[in-house]
Order: sequence, then structure tokens, then C-alpha cells
Amino acid sequence: MTEALHVLGSLAAIFAVVFSLNVLPAFAPPTWTVLSFIAIRYDLNIILIAVTGAIAATLGRVTLAKLANVLVRRRLLSEAQKKNVDAIKTQLEGRRRLTFAIFLFYAFSPLPSNHLFIAYGLTAKRLKEIAIPFLLGRLVSYAFWAFTASRAAERLEYEAIISKRFATWYFILSQLFGLLVIYLFTRVDWHRLFTEKRLGWRK
Repeated sequence: MTEALHVLGSLAAIFAVVFSLNVLPAFAPPTWTVLSFIAIRYDLNIILIAVTGAIAATLGRVTLAKLANVLVRRRLLSEAQKKNVDAIKTQLEGRRRLTFAIFLFYAFSPLPSNHLFIAYGLTAKRLKEIAIPFLLGRLVSYAFWAFTASRAAERLEYEAIISKRFATWYFILSQLFGLLVIYLFTRVDWHRLFTEKRLGWRK
């Protein structure tokens, strides 16, 4: 009983940490590295870590997309910018399989997904369409990374593993680049791009 409560407490802590990291719009360490560290540091079942992490990450990213819609779209974007972004929404409505595939690919990969969810949130589309593929992909990828990390720890020196820092120049620059992408996302003339096949910029 005591051991079960300990495991539940550990999983609750993992859920809280992962959820919080995935709500942050930028500069949060990649979730797969956090779960890999947990798999190395603590004696927990890999599947339980992956399932907890995937659910928490999905709920966190969906919350981030919702916040992008409420705080950015409704309060910061002009009506012209909203109509411009809605051109993407119109295109995606007829391509649900493509949307599913894009988010599934991102979920399988170690690529940062925060900027993708922010951009999707600005379109005001239903979040269920992206939550399901993201959950499936993250479940598989987290299990893979956690298992790989735990096995690597058996072969490498433990201190060498836990001394690595999450925040590297590459990570910081990638986050800054992602924020730039979000800004450009609202400036591209999407209606012109879809109808005339020409890239244009809105003032």
C-alpha cells in the first residue's frame, strides 16, 4: 500500500511538471529530456512514465493553444489579422488527414511543438483534431526516449549523464527562431498565398 502511494505520488509530480512545461510558450526544456532524466534517476516503470508524460504534455499543449486563442487572437490580433489567419482554418477544414499527419509526425519527433500549437490556436479550430494524434505520437516517443535513456545509463557513468544541462545555445536559439516564426505567421498574407499561389506580406 505504501509503495503504491509512493508510485502514485511520483506520477502526480511528473504530471504536474510535464503539464507546466508544456503550457509555457517558450524556453522550457524538451519534455523528452525531462522524462529521460526521470527514467534514469528514479526507479519507476517506463510505461507509466510515458503514459503520464504523454497525457500531461497533450493537456499542456492544448491549454497553450487555448491560451493563444484567448489571449492573443481575441485581444491582440486585429480583425484583419484574424481574417488572414482564418484562411488557414478554411484550408485545414478540408484536409483533416493532413492535419492529423502533421501533428503525429511532430509528436513522434523530438522537435519542439510549442510554436505549432500556438499557431494552431490562433486559427480557432477544434483542438480535438490535434490532441489525439499528438497523444499517440508522444506516448510512443516518450516510451522510446525513456527506455533508451535508462539503458544508456547502465553503460555510461551516472554522474556524466545527470551533469548535462538542458539549456544550450542551440535550444535558446531554436526557441527565439520559433517566436520569430509565430510573428511571421500572423504577417503572411495567407489568402493571397492560397488563392494566387504568391507569397505576400500584410502590414
